[in-house]
Amino acid sequence: MTGLLVLEQSLNGLQFGLMLFLLAAGLTLVFGIMDMINLAHGSLYMIGAYLVASIALASGSFWLGLGLGVLAAAVVGALLELTVLRRLYARDHLSQVLGTFAILLISNELVRMVWGAQPLELNPPAALAGPVELLPGLSYPAYRLFIIGVGLAVALLLYVLVTRTRYGMQVRAGASNREMALAMGVDVRKLFTAVFALGAALCAVAGGLLGPLLAVQVGMGESILILAFVVIVIGGIGSIRGALLGALLVGVVDTAGRTLLPLLFDWLLGPEAAANAGPAVSSILIYLLMAAVLFFKPQGLFPAHG
Repeated sequence: MTGLLVLEQSLNGLQFGLMLFLLAAGLTLVFGIMDMINLAHGSLYMIGAYLVASIALASGSFWLGLGLGVLAAAVVGALLELTVLRRLYARDHLSQVLGTFAILLISNELVRMVWGAQPLELNPPAALAGPVELLPGLSYPAYRLFIIGVGLAVALLLYVLVTRTRYGMQVRAGASNREMALAMGVDVRKLFTAVFALGAALCAVAGGLLGPLLAVQVGMGESILILAFVVIVIGGIGSIRGALLGALLVGVVDTAGRTLLPLLFDWLLGPEAAANAGPAVSSILIYLLMAAVLFFKPQGLFPAHG
């Protein structure tokens, strides 16, 4: 276990955490403003990845695929909100869970019908295919550094949007006190549609950027959706700042745990314990983190309410 290995895994955790933030930001706004549990959020991540991959393969340009795929995913998200999800706002959370879970299952089958059961190949741009030497003895993939840069830039833009613009003021007002925002003349219906389209676009950015690293395949949204919910519970529902901090914590803890814990078990208890107990403990680390945060701060680190 060397310093270079720790630094490399920290960069991996930062990259993964920033992509989780793109997913969790839209999810926490939908939950915080609309008071809606949206299990279909993972489907938007999957659909966005498929759209980016399809356009990139058809055009031969990763950048064109990413740009048009994000726009197309935003349109899909807006249409989904206008046609289906708007009818669920007045329902209780159980109805919302059942309805959006049905959308998730339907989306999986629609994607299988349109693109087939085999994963799609999405290659990173040629200019970012090689490694970059950060320190003597430490080479890091240029594409992962690009993902970190994009994640930081999007986080900054979201911060400016939410804290420095009129639209962001309405979003914060809706998250803090929905009834008062209505009384002050905020067009909540348009706000909901815009927030949902923004969340879908962020999902597509995450799906498109992670596509070259992970498989673009049917059902890819379910596992990452669980992590996104863990992020917003840790950070605080409705809080962009909490979503960013929670995503970074989850990304670093998950990545470092899966790499470093087996090495630690091997050093302390031997190879057999490292092979058996190491992966098991590392897989539950983020849930232990969530339990610890909720024990001391039941509303999360930076709750939007109260």
